[in-house]
Amino acid sequence: MKKVLFIVGSLRVKSFNRQLADVAEQMLAGRADVARLDIADVPVVNQDAEFPAPEDVSRMRKAVGEADAVWIFTPEYNGSYPGLLKNTLDWLSRPLVAGDYATPTCIAGKTVALSGAGGRAATAGCRAKLTELLTFIRAEVLEPQTGVALAPECWATDVLTLTDEQREALKLQAEALIAKLG
Repeated sequence: MKKVLFIVGSLRVKSFNRQLADVAEQMLAGRADVARLDIADVPVVNQDAEFPAPEDVSRMRKAVGEADAVWIFTPEYNGSYPGLLKNTLDWLSRPLVAGDYATPTCIAGKTVALSGAGGRAATAGCRAKLTELLTFIRAEVLEPQTGVALAPECWATDVLTLTDEQREALKLQAEALIAKLG
């Protein structure tokens, strides 16, 4: 069975994007093994501490390298992606061997799906910037993407509610990922 690694760009326990990942995991059940990457303890990128790679970075790179695809679920912060997620992708884009920029990184060539739950823009700005970044680091961004504009009651209850249309969009994205993985 194919392996899909989920990365949630929010640390909040009741994160809407963590809840969106839960729904996506149910949609992949029986068709892909899903694991989640904990990025809470990934250190800030620092070339002075890059080699040997910090333990949390090595763990993260190993998980990404072993996955057949990555699925990112992220909020939008100020029209862009969260710093924690950017830091994670920066580490994943760095060479695995000191000074060897010719060898592939663990993210290069990897299929990456993007979804996000947030305000009225449904994380469109964040997903556009992530698409640009992921393309730059040579990942393969899967289409379609899913953006969820949260209903007002979600903000009051901390509970993600999806419309039938939003659930169908996520289902179509899950189907596209499964089809891409063959």
